[in-house]
Amino acid sequence: MSTKISDGLNFMGKQTPSRLLNMARVYSSFQTSKLSGNVNHHGMPVSISIEPTTSCNLRCPECPSGLRSFTRPTGMMKRELFESLINQLAPSLSYLIFYFQGEPYLHPHLLEMVRLASQKKIYTATSTNAHYLNEAVARETVESGLDRLIISLDGTTQETYQSYRIGGKLDNVIEGTKNILRWKKELKSKTPHVIFQFLVVRHNEHQIEDVKKLAKALGVDEVKLKTAQIYDFENGSELIPVNDKYSRYERNQNGKYSIKNGLLDECWKMWHSCVVTWDGKVVPCCFDKDAHFVLGDLNTNSFEEIWKGEKYNQFRKSLFMERSEIEMCRNCTEGVKVFAS
Repeated sequence: MSTKISDGLNFMGKQTPSRLLNMARVYSSFQTSKLSGNVNHHGMPVSISIEPTTSCNLRCPECPSGLRSFTRPTGMMKRELFESLINQLAPSLSYLIFYFQGEPYLHPHLLEMVRLASQKKIYTATSTNAHYLNEAVARETVESGLDRLIISLDGTTQETYQSYRIGGKLDNVIEGTKNILRWKKELKSKTPHVIFQFLVVRHNEHQIEDVKKLAKALGVDEVKLKTAQIYDFENGSELIPVNDKYSRYERNQNGKYSIKNGLLDECWKMWHSCVVTWDGKVVPCCFDKDAHFVLGDLNTNSFEEIWKGEKYNQFRKSLFMERSEIEMCRNCTEGVKVFAS
């Protein structure tokens, strides 16, 4: 059995009747909302991302954490906040991502939070630059029950890797990956499903085949090639790949760049998922990196009150009218293909 199939079966094995019913409610309410043009929402989120911390050890360009450019505070999610949230959502939640901005493994209680979610049989995932996966942390990661581990590997030589992952060391990433895979084998665990995520930019696109070979040699389960989000893309960027296949943007006849996908006046994400920042703010999606569109605060309201509240529904409704007028939507990749090996 392939590791991808095994991962898919693992996800499906965690779905309870109440979670499957919630999925059906969310999907049907989205479709009826599109047809009517009015917000009609009957379910709870199928998937959420939580932000363990905004802190990061690297300084990647095009990343608010790396650039230290947030206007919102930097901090770490309190365990009490996480426990309250997960207790509210566990009956209906299918997928929990421990990542938004920052490096999750900088949170001292990350794996305790993962373990709690795993005990509630929620499929869990996180994304990391893999600089903190020493022997002890790697073992604890496997033992926590984490289902999916995405490791950012944007180059197969130190020179290429550090040109985007500024301050990073490729050897640390490789060693951390080996530690995870060794403990999976040692503990006879099928999880986590380990993915190399390769952010394709101009200076590393020549190493795409190399990263696939490296993943195979190490025993990594999967390689995903991800297109890069560029903030100021209109005039081009040295990060945009030469091979148009791996770019979110296309050059127009006037020399300016535009995003490839058209902005439909709808958004599936607003019905099935959301993001919770480290300090309990609920924002609509991962494109709202600086939390400009706060739709509620878990320190003052329950999640359900926020999710089904007037402010959230007004935001959903606005997407049916003129989505291109919403700043964060103008660079949205909803509908743009993320390449996999």
